[in-house]
Amino acid sequence: MLRYALSRLTSLAISLAVASVVIFLVVEVAPGDPASYMLGINAQPDTLAALRSELGLDVPKITRYFNWVTGMLAGDFGMSYTYRTPVSQMISDRLWVSLPLALYALGLAVLIAFPAGVLAAARRGKTSDISVMAATQLGIALPNFWFAMLLVLFFAINLRWFSAGGFPGWSYFPSAIKALTLPAVALALPQAAILTRVLRSALLDTLHEDYIRTARAKGLTRRQTLWRHALRNALIPVLTIIGLQFSFLLAGAIIIEQVFYLPGLGRLVFQSISQRDLIVVESVVMLLVFAVILVNFLVDLAYAAVDPRLRSRA
Repeated sequence: MLRYALSRLTSLAISLAVASVVIFLVVEVAPGDPASYMLGINAQPDTLAALRSELGLDVPKITRYFNWVTGMLAGDFGMSYTYRTPVSQMISDRLWVSLPLALYALGLAVLIAFPAGVLAAARRGKTSDISVMAATQLGIALPNFWFAMLLVLFFAINLRWFSAGGFPGWSYFPSAIKALTLPAVALALPQAAILTRVLRSALLDTLHEDYIRTARAKGLTRRQTLWRHALRNALIPVLTIIGLQFSFLLAGAIIIEQVFYLPGLGRLVFQSISQRDLIVVESVVMLLVFAVILVNFLVDLAYAAVDPRLRSRA
């Protein structure tokens, strides 16, 4: 297991190094100059040069890249061009909105998908299976931002059970959870639909294996066989989807954060791009890439825990 983990850890480090180069190059070649954006089109050349020097934009790009990478390794993400505050502080403030939202949405998706997927697989071809599959098809087809606006219209405007947007902070926990509930539901339902279909397909494939027939021949009921043997072996593709979904929920909730006016990482990236705040864009995107790669690394370890054959191949 240790050898397997070290090989995956090496792959993680290489992926991060390549990602940092790609992110820096893509952001740096984008049109527009942060200093020109901040000073406007009528800025004097000497003023513009002074601001570029202050922001560190007048040094070679290779030097800026290494300064950025070494700073991140030391926990220093630099200073925002626009807000003149440490990027690490901005990320920390926004992370405590995006991370709980992603975990909340993923938890809801799993709570919905596992019973629905098992039910659909256990009663294949029957009314409950057809109903679950029809519901998942609808969940996949509906855009989450449109569903989010319906939630706001019904639960916030008509029933007044929730606020239409904003985040009160974590000083009062129930209010914070309440503010994240509608966004989490809007994010969770499409992911639950995908996860339900994957779990159902994986279970149906597993139920046709020889060891399942052997277990049934030894006297186990269909339910016992499903829960004791089939479900564990069907978890490998499900774990992949869960890992990808968490990455999507953390990094891809920009539209939902815009709909509900949540001060999360997605909205921070959107605002920083429009303001040409390159250091914030680079640092936040790199952090999100790190989160995605780390989740994939943990999923690989979960694979090895579920399927010992993977450990022997490492």
